[in-house]
Amino acid sequence: MWHKPIIRKILYVVLAVLLLAMVALPTLVHAQGIPLVSVSGGKAGQQYSMSLQLLGLMTTLTLLPSMLLMMTSFVRIIIVLSILRQALGTAQTPPNTVLVGLALFLTFFIMSPVFEQVYKEAIGPYMNSNLDFDKALIKAEVPVRDFMTKQTREDDIAMFMQIANRGDLQSSAQVPFTTLMPAFITSEIKSAFTIGFLIYIPFVVIDLIVASVLMSMGMMMLSPMIISMPIKLMLFVLIDGWTLLMASLANSFVF
Repeated sequence: MWHKPIIRKILYVVLAVLLLAMVALPTLVHAQGIPLVSVSGGKAGQQYSMSLQLLGLMTTLTLLPSMLLMMTSFVRIIIVLSILRQALGTAQTPPNTVLVGLALFLTFFIMSPVFEQVYKEAIGPYMNSNLDFDKALIKAEVPVRDFMTKQTREDDIAMFMQIANRGDLQSSAQVPFTTLMPAFITSEIKSAFTIGFLIYIPFVVIDLIVASVLMSMGMMMLSPMIISMPIKLMLFVLIDGWTLLMASLANSFVF
């Protein structure tokens, strides 16, 4: 039922593309490759070349964004920011582009220790030809696995282990990557909704207070959102909400 060697090989390839592509692309551009296009002009012709390795990496670039983001802190951050926008009642403000950009930069900030360790132990030695590709993959997997394991709830790992019909493991290092990834994503969604719930409650209280005041004044035709939204914005700015939220999100990850 479970083709372990095939699945593990696929995961190694995906992880390799994920961790090595963006850093290795500048080096591969200067590598000698197979002539692709020849342009003749004047006395001498000009020839452009592209390596097969670079061509393969460019083909798999479409998989990089989703795979990279699913293995980082991006999921939790973007969900919390979306819930915050709904709680403020500002519709499309900040716009999706701003939220995604903010989530990406905060993700780079949070994941920088992991990325530095991957580069130091795997990508750097591989680019300097001091480490084989297979060994570089194994070393690159370790810091990413450690980060994902620390953020993942044991109940989620146990659930997916039970679904996969796998026995008890003595350590987290023995958890297959096929089990760790869905458990990590599930745990991140749970954490994001928990944080979002705690953020949403104060704004709901403000909406209830404004609605009660309007009802007591007989202004039933006036929408409470018209009054409550500027109040929520003012309070959020006064308490320096963005700074508190960014700091809380960054501190919510365990290293």
